[in-house]
Amino acid sequence: MLAMLKEERSDSYSHILKYTGLFGGVQGISILVGIIRNKLVAVILGPQGMGLVSLFNSTIKLVSDSTNFGLSMSAVKRISEDFDSGNEQAVEHAIDVVRYWSFLTALFGTLLCVALSPLLSWFTFSWNAHVLHFICLSPMVGLMAVTGGELAILKGVRQLRHIASISVYNVIAALIISVPIYYFFGDKGIVPSLVLMALAQMLLTIGCSYKLYPLRIRKVEGLFRDGISMVKLGTAFVVAGMFGSGADFLIRSYLNNVADIDTVGLYNAGVMLTMTYVGMVFSAMETDYFPRLSGVCHYGVTFNVTVNRQIEVMILLAAPMLVAFMIGLPILLPLLYSGKFMPVIGMMQVVVLAMYFRALKLPVAYIPLAKGDSKSYMLLEVIDDIAIVFLVVFFFSKLGLFGAGIGLTLASIFDLLLVYSYCTWKYKFTVSASVLQYAAIQLPIGMLAYVITLFGSGSVMYWLGGSTLFFISAMVSITILKSKTNLWKAMMNKIHRK
Repeated sequence: MLAMLKEERSDSYSHILKYTGLFGGVQGISILVGIIRNKLVAVILGPQGMGLVSLFNSTIKLVSDSTNFGLSMSAVKRISEDFDSGNEQAVEHAIDVVRYWSFLTALFGTLLCVALSPLLSWFTFSWNAHVLHFICLSPMVGLMAVTGGELAILKGVRQLRHIASISVYNVIAALIISVPIYYFFGDKGIVPSLVLMALAQMLLTIGCSYKLYPLRIRKVEGLFRDGISMVKLGTAFVVAGMFGSGADFLIRSYLNNVADIDTVGLYNAGVMLTMTYVGMVFSAMETDYFPRLSGVCHYGVTFNVTVNRQIEVMILLAAPMLVAFMIGLPILLPLLYSGKFMPVIGMMQVVVLAMYFRALKLPVAYIPLAKGDSKSYMLLEVIDDIAIVFLVVFFFSKLGLFGAGIGLTLASIFDLLLVYSYCTWKYKFTVSASVLQYAAIQLPIGMLAYVITLFGSGSVMYWLGGSTLFFISAMVSITILKSKTNLWKAMMNKIHRK
């Protein structure tokens, strides 16, 4: 048994593909359900309603990220350490601490949102007509805090399949809750729908978490004190989260004030499709890669190998999908939303290029976290968020939504260079020749795919050229991954047995 485990660990390409497949598959199911939901919501609410949903969500997320003390990340590290030690009593105590602090942050965040509702309404919409809406949305902050704490518990005790199941049930619940409410009540149903979806997510999460570790009513002595260390570690996450949510909030508020709510809806649809849906390959990062990287952070050569192999798999898996998505957008966009969202297609095709740089950057961006260097993580995130706001606002003012796409892509390139330079200097990270080789093959293919999109989708050459580039990209990735893993051989053996 031990030999099998060692073999699985040594074949890290297979391990990465295995868990990327697990969470990528889950994301695939989530996307299919999300497609149905977003299509119906887009048809019912239109760009204006989608823009209103986006503004409410980004504002509440900003309050949540500012008041959760970073527990959703720092708690994972605390519980994971106790779990790895094999001390069940320590794990249960850590879980009690996390739940106690989650309740405190939930209460604090909810009350703060109520108190700041006039300011949030004025800053987001430039008038105070939505104060009552933000008061009604304030329970979302508390619900998100509890959900974040329970998810941290599940991650800390390595319940990866439970987390995957919860994510699927969440999107199904969102579909069942939101569509009927929007259909019968239109824009008036946005606030109750958002609160009910947050409630459903919390109930699903605690239902799973409480089943594994039942809620214990006990004295709170020591729980506050024992959680201070997590709060200190989470401070960097709070600051980074505030700047991240703040950047998102500022961009959407800017678009609403200089343009209109429809523009916010179009921008949100473009970002959601490219950064969220296409990012399904990245979903295994925090859940699987981060704990693995933390475990080898003190071993120089192994550490470099782990990071580089993750980058290799990320770029090889993402590249063919990005080509297919970019070329297929003229069909996908009206299919996933509606024809009213076609003005954002130019922005989306540019932003797809940003995903190449995101695939190259993300594994390296986790190095400061694995090293326990929260200050460096915070610094890099803050600089990136400032760059995003500046570039998106600047290029939107010049070129509209297409310019916003250029701004997002340039911000991704800047972030890639910043993270690589910093991690090379600070942690002696070295990019492998394989990473450079695969990037040198796949990036030009992506660039050519974008060039094809500039000539419009009405010609045979568009689809023929796009299909050819997708085929080339896919064959390159399949050939390389097949040569580096045992998964293909294992799959063939299973087929032959049957």
